[in-house]
Amino acid sequence: MASAEADGAQRQPAAHRAASPSGRSPRTPVRKGPPGRRDSRRPGSRHPDSAAGRPSASALRAAAARERERQPPYWFASRLVLVLSGQQPVHTLLRYTRSSAYETLSGLASHAPLRPRGADRTSPAVLDARGSQPRDGVIEAFARIVTGDRQRAIAFRLELCPDRRWRCAAVELDGQSPAGRR
Repeated sequence: MASAEADGAQRQPAAHRAASPSGRSPRTPVRKGPPGRRDSRRPGSRHPDSAAGRPSASALRAAAARERERQPPYWFASRLVLVLSGQQPVHTLLRYTRSSAYETLSGLASHAPLRPRGADRTSPAVLDARGSQPRDGVIEAFARIVTGDRQRAIAFRLELCPDRRWRCAAVELDGQSPAGRR
């Protein structure tokens, strides 16, 4: 029997005969997680869908959305939609508007012109917001808003104040003033 064990030991490759103190051969990898685990946070592990470490399409879309939301026209248009749809009170924009624009905005907000009506109760959303700079420190912007199956337009002017904050100096909804809406 001892000769059979010796014959078996001779048939095994040298790597299997020389075992480490832990009982494993030096070439056997040590697993550090449960079997079948794929953790993207681990160094050296890659998701099978990521090709050469490139971000996925959804990650690129999310990054583009975050960048768009940081732009002053889009940021202010989002706040205007919340106020004009009745989701937030008008005074939340007090520190972001000049006095004449605040009066116009409060006149518009009293009617909640972007509030969903009828059977379609979806909240209004900003489709697009862009602006141009006729001179330094001024952005003349517009936003396209969708309310149910209808699209509306908001125009506004942002001015850079000495405290380095953008403030709204004028607002119009669909080209109408609040006096014309009464």
